[in-house]
Amino acid sequence: MNKRWLIEHGTLVTMDPAFPAAEGWLAVEGDRIAALGAGEAPEEQRQLAEARVDGRGKIYMPGLINTHGHAAMSLLRGLADDLNLQDWLENHMWPMEAKFTGDDVYWGSALAAAEMILSGTTAFVDMYDHMDRVAEVVAQSGMRAVLTRGVIGLCPPEVQTAKLNDAISFARSWHGQADGRIRAMMSPHAAYTCPPDYIERIVAAARELGLPLHTHMSETAAEVAQNVKDYGVRPAFHLDRLGLFDGPALVAHAVHLTDEEIALLAERGVAVSHNPVSNLKLASGVARVPDLLRAGVTVSLGTDSAASNNNLDLFEEIRIAALVHKGVSGDPTAVPAAEALRMGTVYGAKSIGLEGVTGMLRPGMKADLIALRTAKPHFVPATDYVSHLVYAATGADVADVWVDGRQLMRERELLTLDVERIRFEAQRAFDRLRA
Repeated sequence: MNKRWLIEHGTLVTMDPAFPAAEGWLAVEGDRIAALGAGEAPEEQRQLAEARVDGRGKIYMPGLINTHGHAAMSLLRGLADDLNLQDWLENHMWPMEAKFTGDDVYWGSALAAAEMILSGTTAFVDMYDHMDRVAEVVAQSGMRAVLTRGVIGLCPPEVQTAKLNDAISFARSWHGQADGRIRAMMSPHAAYTCPPDYIERIVAAARELGLPLHTHMSETAAEVAQNVKDYGVRPAFHLDRLGLFDGPALVAHAVHLTDEEIALLAERGVAVSHNPVSNLKLASGVARVPDLLRAGVTVSLGTDSAASNNNLDLFEEIRIAALVHKGVSGDPTAVPAAEALRMGTVYGAKSIGLEGVTGMLRPGMKADLIALRTAKPHFVPATDYVSHLVYAATGADVADVWVDGRQLMRERELLTLDVERIRFEAQRAFDRLRA
């Protein structure tokens, strides 16, 4: 693990304001970035390296961070499209998910992990059931993840308690495992699926464990209207008075917000996972991302599930995040390319408590990086590589992936997962579920 290796002659897009994109070199020792610089690697760095990588024709950048998803729902990709959220959930997703076994979750999550690595994602947040099986996939794949047993409280009190105990047990068992690559959160699914007293119990458990909280919030206008009808306030104020925002918290979607709610999120330091493709596909709306960013809210990007997206390519989320807000606002500067790229890297790390750990290429930070091959027409001419990464690149351009300095993919060959076996088992799992 202490092996030191050196990338030379690569184009570095570090996301570090102190180091503009440039051709240069990067040294890794163990699981950390040891040093980097522009131009030719110093002779001292060459002497220290036990292995050297020729980076010509590749862009090296931080691995992408997917801050909201349900990996095992990869098994339901294409099952029910072109529906609104409640119809999609209640009539198509939940009935199928009720049949899921631990093995189904394992193979669905493995399918998602393979897709994420192949498209340059190195860290992800996952909310689901049978989370120990998801954690097994993370440990085997070499990825970094923040995992949480999502809890729906539309059930008798004894079942609520059993689910909460399961979430606590998972967090205690897995937080810090896989050489620290796995972290845990606590997650009431949403205000519309969890009674207020149940959310308070989950919040109390999170505080006792010292863990952040994650939930769905204000995804649709109907959800917001129902919250006002049931509790007299909009979701952000409802969750705030239940204590969910008293410590680190990440909310997914946050599509329908007022100015007052945005100010509240900024004041409480609540991060938002923007899921533009899923929100567009389900016609849930377009989040007020430029307003959130102006208010100082940390906004990152998530794919949601492959059942509502229908892929896990975070480069697509980055591009859509840069484009859709221009279109709806009439302002071409609403989300500039560099800001969209930060949402998929730097802000992703910050939103899940990994600021200073990953999301940027900087000495001392984890060696979570990806390389994109540029010998393709859509990378020509060599003008602004940040622009190319946002507006032209796709996950299919990713050639190499490392997490903790360990290579997970080399020239598009997965090194830690058997993708042929995963494809076979995932299809077999779906066929059983459909039958």
